[in-house]
Amino acid sequence: MKVKLILPALTEATNPYWRPIKYSLFPPLGLATLAAYLPEGWEADMQDEHVETLNLDDEPDLVIIQVYITNAYRAYALADHYRARGAYVCLGGLHVTSLPEEAAPHADSIFLGPGEEIFPEFLRDWQAGRARPRYVSAAGRTLVGVPPIRRDLIKRERYLVPNSIVVTRGCPHHCDFCYKDAFFQGGKGFYTQTVDDALAEIDRLPGRHLYFLDDHLLGHTRFAAGLFEGMRGMGRLFQGAATVDSILRDNGLLEKAAQAGLRSLFVGFETLSPVNLKASNKPQNLGRDYAAAIQRLHDLGIMVNGSFVFGLDDDRPDVFRRTVDWGVSQGITTATFHIATPYPGTALFQRMEAQGRLLHRRWNEYDTRTVVCQPGPHLTARQLKDGYDQAYRDFYSWTNIAKASLVHDTLRHQLKHFAYAGGWKKFEPLWNFMIKSRHLDTMRPLLEAILSKVRGKDGKPGAEALAPPMGESGMLMPLPVLQSATVNNA
Repeated sequence: MKVKLILPALTEATNPYWRPIKYSLFPPLGLATLAAYLPEGWEADMQDEHVETLNLDDEPDLVIIQVYITNAYRAYALADHYRARGAYVCLGGLHVTSLPEEAAPHADSIFLGPGEEIFPEFLRDWQAGRARPRYVSAAGRTLVGVPPIRRDLIKRERYLVPNSIVVTRGCPHHCDFCYKDAFFQGGKGFYTQTVDDALAEIDRLPGRHLYFLDDHLLGHTRFAAGLFEGMRGMGRLFQGAATVDSILRDNGLLEKAAQAGLRSLFVGFETLSPVNLKASNKPQNLGRDYAAAIQRLHDLGIMVNGSFVFGLDDDRPDVFRRTVDWGVSQGITTATFHIATPYPGTALFQRMEAQGRLLHRRWNEYDTRTVVCQPGPHLTARQLKDGYDQAYRDFYSWTNIAKASLVHDTLRHQLKHFAYAGGWKKFEPLWNFMIKSRHLDTMRPLLEAILSKVRGKDGKPGAEALAPPMGESGMLMPLPVLQSATVNNA
């Protein structure tokens, strides 16, 4: 039996002349997770259109396509193509879960919600000739007994961060602009692997670097504590994501993470406006001292990738300059800016639709860098787009990279910040060349050296700061992840 698993891409991601580095970051873990359920002896081929040209002349028996909002039209075209060739086609992911009626005409079966329970059920039904057109994840969600990810299907050399990993599902919070509540509707919205299973998966990965794609790595205190304790002594370097309130908790968890190798954290600050936070149902940020959270991370030698959203209702024309100036003054290493984008299935989408503020439903433009809904009363769509573009230019100007670097109080930290931020945003032609020449993997040992620990809370460098890069070692980059490519997307 031949099975093909596909992650479709946007047109710009397949451009032969310019392929931004962000499209070569992570392999499709969601598809690799589903592939682990395939019966022994079945032939599986996983193709990621972001990093390779799809072979459309093959004749698989079963095709599984992962759909997110900006690749939806391409996914539907591929589904139609393979159905016309006689394959049985399944669609799943965030966008399918949010708009099942839109996706259904392009598939023989669609999957709604996480796939760990419903995909094995589908396989049994399909082999028996009684597959249903719709499978919905509900009660009984668990990661206990989930088979190891089919990493043998991942073409490691084509990714900057092949050692990505997901050890939880979902998030304990309920922000209005997030897909999470729609995707996990009808069952548990946040759950974890066992610590032993997570550590076993980490052990399978070569090199030193890991990237945890979990929405909130610190979200389950007991699990995270066990994970970090188990990782101590492994010599790993890793990046993850967490919330401001979890950083400020004085429970020793962040210190354990740093001791285990945490070197950079994606933090959703989102906005400096309490009015916007309240309107976005983000109470975990309300009343929190952002500066104290950043300082706590810096004290532990952890770099900060701050996430900010523009175009919320309390934003005014000066929001772009104020946000950039604040980020630079705080010594944030990298910043990811977004234009407020109402994804189908979210509370924000429902509100924008009810207020008549959606400008269109061209899903390929719902990429968080294009204005797709009328912003609040204090901004025009033109001001929002121009301000967003200017914020990126200003934050990553050499002047501001230098200013932010000098916020740190040691020369080593200053140099690390400068190299890290400058290397990420100021050398995109070099990244493009490395992608096209298939030498992206050769960059990891060099950048891993930049990643070495600056200092601990006591001001002393960690032992790994003096360790040379190790063979198949990873690297940590400030990654502009807009929609995590976790197993939840599959």
